[in-house]
Amino acid sequence: MSAAPEAMSATPSTTRLPSEVWVLVAANFVIAAGFGLVAPALPTFARSFDVSVTAASIVVSAFAVARLVFAPASGRLVSAFGEQRVYLTGISIVAVTTGACAFAGAYWQLVLFRSIGGIGSTMFTVSAIALLIRVTPAPLRGRASGLWGTGFLLGNVAGPLLGGGLLTISLRAPFLVYAGMLFIAVLIVWWFLRNSTLAARITEEQAPAITVREAFRHRAYIAAMGSSFANGWAVFGVRVSLVPLFVTEVLHRDDAFAGTALAVFAAGNVAMLLLAGKLADSIGRKPVVLVGLLVAAGGTIWVGWTDDVLTFMIATVVAGLGAGLLAPPQQATVADVIGSTGRGGPVLATFQMSADIGAVLGPIVAGVLADQLSYATAFAVTGALCLVAALVWLPAPETLPRAATDRQHPTPEEAVAAELPVSSPAERAPAEENPPRSR
Repeated sequence: MSAAPEAMSATPSTTRLPSEVWVLVAANFVIAAGFGLVAPALPTFARSFDVSVTAASIVVSAFAVARLVFAPASGRLVSAFGEQRVYLTGISIVAVTTGACAFAGAYWQLVLFRSIGGIGSTMFTVSAIALLIRVTPAPLRGRASGLWGTGFLLGNVAGPLLGGGLLTISLRAPFLVYAGMLFIAVLIVWWFLRNSTLAARITEEQAPAITVREAFRHRAYIAAMGSSFANGWAVFGVRVSLVPLFVTEVLHRDDAFAGTALAVFAAGNVAMLLLAGKLADSIGRKPVVLVGLLVAAGGTIWVGWTDDVLTFMIATVVAGLGAGLLAPPQQATVADVIGSTGRGGPVLATFQMSADIGAVLGPIVAGVLADQLSYATAFAVTGALCLVAALVWLPAPETLPRAATDRQHPTPEEAVAAELPVSSPAERAPAEENPPRSR
């Protein structure tokens, strides 16, 4: 159920990513593109029930809150029932509830369907990352994370482009199309992974799961939690909520330009994801994360001090490049801590929650700072969080397997030295019987 020891000891440049990784990336693109279809329609659809702007915003928040609340339970479900089953169930829940939104006859029904959809969303997110970790050889985890993020971002870009025409047909049409796309994603994953030995479920008897308490003993995991919180605050929170207001109130441009600014940020992000993944698998996770945090901090702080369009766009690109550098090595670090079995659903859920909490708190705190002080202060505090996260990373150990630790399961001595989970004798047997050819 795991990659052969020879594959695990091969260098990243000569080892191919398993086909299972490409299946997950393709499904991630379909899911993200579908979400991009409904995102522009959702607030307007909610307003069609004659509710306030605040009530329309609650429909959006209900999905995020449900994800955050249900994240711990989704991690336990992954450990209990396996990644594939939880993944397919989670996507199916989102598909059914999204289709139901198209037939919502009242505002409360829309809120209910979106909340249940948030539960399914966190189920397939946690299980997908766990599965990605388990099917990917340790020396290629950075590349796999980069591809995963690229698929998601490209889907987010393609979705709104495809969804614009649907809105001219009906406000309900995007929900039906998204539901259909999600069922397609279910079929893709089920068909191509149904006979996969890499993706087959691993039981507790075959490999014990790492607990959240054990993960918190690793400084690298704590560091990843810190940078994930800062990234969620800056990218998923402040960027979405504050940049459009900054564009209209400080730069005095129209709302359409705010969309351009967000697209430019995403372009910078996409441009760095694949490179960041390769660098994380060659020079190490830690240096790439540190550079990403510093670049993101500088770009974010710079955005708040701009007063012309050209400088603003340059600063936005810099911030996007930093965020793109950060994501793949950060996720690869968490994967290294969990280990190649990927049995760490609650650990992944807790990691995901750190970004979700940042995304919830960021807009609120930054909004208050912008109201009471200035936009420059709000962006400066956001950038400062990235700098604090970089300080947390400084004492963290490097987790990229090297030389003797290139084996799928390190020895107890190697695990202690690298602060990685110690595998059982049974897990280490294949690697010990087939030692790497070179050290």
